[in-house]
Amino acid sequence: MSNTRILLAWRPGDGAPGTAGADTAATVAWMARSGPVTVRPVCVIPRVWPEGTGTDDPTTGRHVDDWAAAETAACLADATAALLNAGVPPEYIDSGDGESTPRVSHSETTALISAATDFGADFILIGPRNDAPDGRFRAGAIADALLHCSPLPVLVAPHNPVLSSQGLTRVTCAYVDTEQSQQALRHAADLASRHQVPLRLVAFSPVGATMYPARVPMPDTDKKRGALARWQAQAEALIERGCRRALERHPGLEVQTGVGVGEDWESAVHGLRWKKGDLLVVGSSVLGDFNRVFIGPSTNQILRHSPAPVLVSAV
Repeated sequence: MSNTRILLAWRPGDGAPGTAGADTAATVAWMARSGPVTVRPVCVIPRVWPEGTGTDDPTTGRHVDDWAAAETAACLADATAALLNAGVPPEYIDSGDGESTPRVSHSETTALISAATDFGADFILIGPRNDAPDGRFRAGAIADALLHCSPLPVLVAPHNPVLSSQGLTRVTCAYVDTEQSQQALRHAADLASRHQVPLRLVAFSPVGATMYPARVPMPDTDKKRGALARWQAQAEALIERGCRRALERHPGLEVQTGVGVGEDWESAVHGLRWKKGDLLVVGSSVLGDFNRVFIGPSTNQILRHSPAPVLVSAV
């Protein structure tokens, strides 16, 4: 099995129980139970001081550089400790050059993308805000920025995740037969084949007039039931085309299907049965630039309500 390369975005203060660092470390350990990984934690020191600091006073500049180096080393030590405590084998952890070369930037997002590209990462792993509900993801500022501009896939970890002791046991792909979801399907099928686990193709079916809680409930009429039946038939036809695409790419792959039904996004996502070993793969929005992640309203709602880690693929 090929090695999965993970760039772990780590921020000062991560690592304690209940923080994003603990969530991402648990997610790395979960993936490591499915096969070899190489994880490189990267901590970017946000530059809030002027570029010219220390030009006229070398001593001040040296003090800032020394502080940045010490802060980076402390952050990477926290990251390594959290990964080891989560059960990641020490040989899977790559410290890179972070301790000797601090990454200081006005843009943490740009620095993380650069680090991931240099590392040859398969994806960038980010954690939730610390106030996210248990088992759910909420994007902080850096996560939100990465989810709108990364040229690499982005994996988001839920808060306090409950993950299978067997590692990855199924790959679920949200599929609507667009170019973006076809790319997500390719990523999902490749992952399922690599890990020799089933692939599940799913769609989400609205029962209400919208996928958001409505101020005025839609009457439960024959027309509503007829619209739902037509949508479910359409979703099943889309999924069937996705099944054929997946099997053309990986003959012999076990492919499952499902349609999540609900009055809003939360109930539609939870209209499906989820396993502790599920990884959900979703595509970028059509609004994104070529070869960039860009999440639209639908993907954002799925991220908020998915009980599983979610991989957002780049186009």
